[in-house]
Amino acid sequence: MRRELLEQPFTPAQIRQRKGRNGMLDYVEGHTVIQRLNEALEGEWSFEIMHHEVREEEVLVVGKLSAGPVVKMAFGGSQVTRERESGGVVSLGDDLKAAATDALKKCATFLGVGLHLYADKPIGGRAPAPRPSAAAPTRVPPVGPRPPVSSPAGPRPPAGSAVNGTRPAGGATDHRAPGPASARQLDAIHKVARAKGLDDQAVEHMSLRVFNRKLDALTQREAAGLLKELSNLKRRVA
Repeated sequence: MRRELLEQPFTPAQIRQRKGRNGMLDYVEGHTVIQRLNEALEGEWSFEIMHHEVREEEVLVVGKLSAGPVVKMAFGGSQVTRERESGGVVSLGDDLKAAATDALKKCATFLGVGLHLYADKPIGGRAPAPRPSAAAPTRVPPVGPRPPVSSPAGPRPPAGSAVNGTRPAGGATDHRAPGPASARQLDAIHKVARAKGLDDQAVEHMSLRVFNRKLDALTQREAAGLLKELSNLKRRVA
């Protein structure tokens, strides 16, 4: 067991944010925690659900994480996702999987994984890593003869090339990291979902199932994909 790797803080690129009761909360996704456990424990670990309970509005599970002689247990939970009009359950299996992922992440915190996200002050006296700034880096002028005007910026992209990782018709994809979903995209997603008879919880559930992200954590490309998925759905009738 490599404890120093288990307790290593996650990078800003691995940390997501979602709305909580007291403002924005930092969190990491389930696959990120699984990758850390695989690296630190070299695959020598297991996770199982010891008990699960389905209630009217939520599902609860008790998970057990085992790594050799070390055993950690924790609760996990998730809301039951229902359709807006009929009130029927969308997918109880997916709700249970979300609760199981929640339990796994909580068990992993007992081994130090992501523990720094829950601390009010930096653990070990280390300041948290600064988040990447959206501002463009300052360009330092070169020393020596001034190059041609077109040299520093390089050739201009051809018309129709991609912006923020999206591919316009006939263009090539820009592999830079895409930006977050815009307010206009999120508003369009909610409007289309309501037209299809889905409530906000159902849309959130669909976002988690397709992209493993909360709706407000989607990128522009993912938001466009979710909007397309919703547009292709048949309207649910109560």
